[in-house]
Amino acid sequence: MSERFSLASEDDADAGVDAARDALARGDLVVLPTDTVYGLAADAFEPTAVDRLRAAKGRGRDMPPPVLVASPTTLDALATAVPLYVREMVEDLWPGPLTIVCRQQPSLTWDLGDSRSTVAVRMPDHPHALALLKQTGPLAVSSANLTGQPPAEDVDLAEAMLGEAVAVYLDGGPASGGPASTIVDVTREPPRVLRLGGIDLETLRAYHPDLEGPDGEGPVRVHDDDTDDDDDEADDDLETAELERDPVDDDDDDDDEDYTGLDEPGGDRRGRTAGS
Repeated sequence: MSERFSLASEDDADAGVDAARDALARGDLVVLPTDTVYGLAADAFEPTAVDRLRAAKGRGRDMPPPVLVASPTTLDALATAVPLYVREMVEDLWPGPLTIVCRQQPSLTWDLGDSRSTVAVRMPDHPHALALLKQTGPLAVSSANLTGQPPAEDVDLAEAMLGEAVAVYLDGGPASGGPASTIVDVTREPPRVLRLGGIDLETLRAYHPDLEGPDGEGPVRVHDDDTDDDDDEADDDLETAELERDPVDDDDDDDDEDYTGLDEPGGDRRGRTAGS
């Protein structure tokens, strides 16, 4: 039978986080609040637990869940060949709505699905999620909903969809309704935004000026030797280009961090966010 804990008071929150920790250690599933929507969590290093997560949602191995961490320093334990700009990016922007798709450490003994040796990593900006992550280590976390249904914005909706498949529900009240995370593929050069969300292109290009947008376009550049008239025209073109950029996909009814693995080196190496 599932347990449900309110996070409204410190004592209740401590009891709930402890129960969630114990459930995850047994290989069970937990629903927890994040800074976006409610998440469905499993021990990232327990393949049978990750299988339970996929089965509970009704999805296949082609949609590996992202991994949530409690600290930017954990990135080096999960990813290899992390560029300096990525270290600076996560140091400044984590915790927050930024997911980084990296090449995973070859020594990792986990099975998140058909990730093609990549891993999507994020540090959520939510106190109870971070408190749990500090006790458990990295967790595979997808949105707390059935595939094809809207993400759960409160525990009641999550429980209605997932029921007894989940051992512990942590009730943090209504979800914050924050924007989806921006997903950046840093396995390629230049890096590319796979989906825009809570972090905009201008902010990210402060760390890597050649970062490509979701459409594969790089930054619009204005040449110094242009005439004044040309400068005005270029400014107009830049404004038009910004207005015509694809917006965040509001039709994406699944987790804001889920992704499909990238192709192996030497292939197409383009990533995409996962749909349902």
